Amino acid sequence: MKSKIKYLLSGLTFRVVFGTVWLIFLFECIVSAVGYHQFTTALTREYQDAAFRTAGTAAALVDGDKIETYLAEGENDPEYRSILSHMDILCQKQNATFIYVIAVDTTDYNSFRSVFNTVNANGTEKPWPVGYERATTNEEYRTLYRDLYENGLSQGFITRTSSLNGRAPHVTAMLPLRGADGTVKGILCVERPMNELTTARTDYLKGVIRIALLLCVLSIASITGFLKHEFVTPMQKINAETHRFATENTPLPHRSFAEISKIREIGEVGAAIEKMEHDTQDYIQNLTKVTAEKERIGTELSLAAQIQSEILPNIFPPFPDHRHDFDLYASMTTAKEVGGDFYDFFFIDDGHLGLVMADVSGKGVPAALFMMMARLLLNTLAMTGGSPAEVLRRANETICQNNKSDMFVTVWFGVLTLSTGQLTAASAGHEYPVIRRVGGAFELFKDKRRLALGAMPGINYVDYTLTLDKGDVLFLYTDGVPEATNSANELLGTDGMLALLNQSSYTDMRTLLADVAQGVVDFTGNAPQFDDVTMMAVCRI
Repeated sequence: MKSKIKYLLSGLTFRVVFGTVWLIFLFECIVSAVGYHQFTTALTREYQDAAFRTAGTAAALVDGDKIETYLAEGENDPEYRSILSHMDILCQKQNATFIYVIAVDTTDYNSFRSVFNTVNANGTEKPWPVGYERATTNEEYRTLYRDLYENGLSQGFITRTSSLNGRAPHVTAMLPLRGADGTVKGILCVERPMNELTTARTDYLKGVIRIALLLCVLSIASITGFLKHEFVTPMQKINAETHRFATENTPLPHRSFAEISKIREIGEVGAAIEKMEHDTQDYIQNLTKVTAEKERIGTELSLAAQIQSEILPNIFPPFPDHRHDFDLYASMTTAKEVGGDFYDFFFIDDGHLGLVMADVSGKGVPAALFMMMARLLLNTLAMTGGSPAEVLRRANETICQNNKSDMFVTVWFGVLTLSTGQLTAASAGHEYPVIRRVGGAFELFKDKRRLALGAMPGINYVDYTLTLDKGDVLFLYTDGVPEATNSANELLGTDGMLALLNQSSYTDMRTLLADVAQGVVDFTGNAPQFDDVTMMAVCRI
């Protein structure tokens, strides 16, 4: 049963019908929302106009200059009783909820006193006695009172198109009552119910829903019949043929699928199926040859990657006899099968440790070959003596003598004296090293850089020295770390790399590099790796 339902839900007919019904539903929602808004606005405006007409009639009954007299004498005043009686008659005839006059406390507009108050006989509200004092409802009413008294507003209204605090929808119209001197003495208010608004809007929505349902039913019936005759049946035949070909792997000899349907696009699909069957046979034959060649190349690349990984030092800790002098770890993750980055560390003599971090221009096999040559050259020259700057100078001259490929390699080369922690180093265009002092944070050490090896002959490189105290960490890397890019084409950057270093709660150099590598992976996500990522960290113990 479940498989049948799944089959129906995944079919073209269902998807097109569902899409059409969804569009009809969306269209009806938009039309309903617009009509609902316009209908509500028009009906609300009508209620407001009716309330203002009633308010105008009631305001004509009240003398603004006698507000205080009305408050003082109340129903003892015959004129007051006459006005109240006329207001009550008007309230009943106009079906108003309230008609009332208030004198607002203009010091802060936080309260008012009732002057006149009539209520609809069909309601449950009780009229306020004359002089009854009440707090202003909310800030909206307070602002409107102030505008009527002080800012010259000739009329105001507050509309509630939905129920609030148990009160049904209503509109309240307000008119200022002015004295002979033009100042506002009080406010006349008329509140009218808007029950018809709720009923009318409900009827409107019901009508829209009925029309939408009718359109959906008609659309489902017509579209289903059309799709079955014009699309589904021809596509089922084409589908059956593709299954047959997948099983038998032979083209259909005596049938032309180009004429399977009068619809041009489906006929083109049928013709494409025929062509695919013939092309597939040719492709399989060619694929057999290409696969064999690709497997041979893949095997050779795998072997090259293995050779490259075995050339670089990969046993950690590297020098067990010096495990109490320093902790060292290095790693390289290539962007392709083989890479152009490399690191190296070796003892020049018993007391001096050579450290190399380098990045060859380009990627793949050419960079890997150039990398192996450069590593061997640097290692050999370092062993013959000379400062790091002198070693880089001699290496540059050697590479430039026969560099027809115009490749180059950035190199950072340093020599660490184990007994004192003094580090002498030189840079051939490589990334700045990073140092963390005990108790501090990882920071860039902006050294003196010169051109990369192989870029130009005759370059003199510059030595510089610094001291690594016990517990200090030296971090070396290639540009694949700060230039790691995520799917939004954003770079991790040097600041991002430093943040990963400082966030690590490492206990040794292996853990530190693992945290940074994981941070790079988390940042790049599913984005492809564009450059080799190579790192080395040394901590003096």
